[in-house]
Amino acid sequence: MTTTANTKTLLTIKIDKKLKKRAEETAAAFGLPLGTMVNSLLRETVETGRLELNIAPYPSARLRKAISEAEREYVQGKLKVYTSAKELVKELSS
Repeated sequence: MTTTANTKTLLTIKIDKKLKKRAEETAAAFGLPLGTMVNSLLRETVETGRLELNIAPYPSARLRKAISEAEREYVQGKLKVYTSAKELVKELSS
């Protein structure tokens, strides 16, 4: 007599509601339930030891704001300029 053990488990994660809905729609467009798509990603990552993500080459709104502020401070002369790494390290150590 052979018995089949239940090899499935439940994974609970927190995810943005809008992202979940979009992910479900994307999975459905492939003809898959969301769980199958997530399982595929996890399986591929575990089997290859690699996680491939496509990340947009554009900075986030928060980073764009920080860059703008830094540029503005630079133009206004509010940022100290160092002529060498040694000078910077000396300043940081003081």
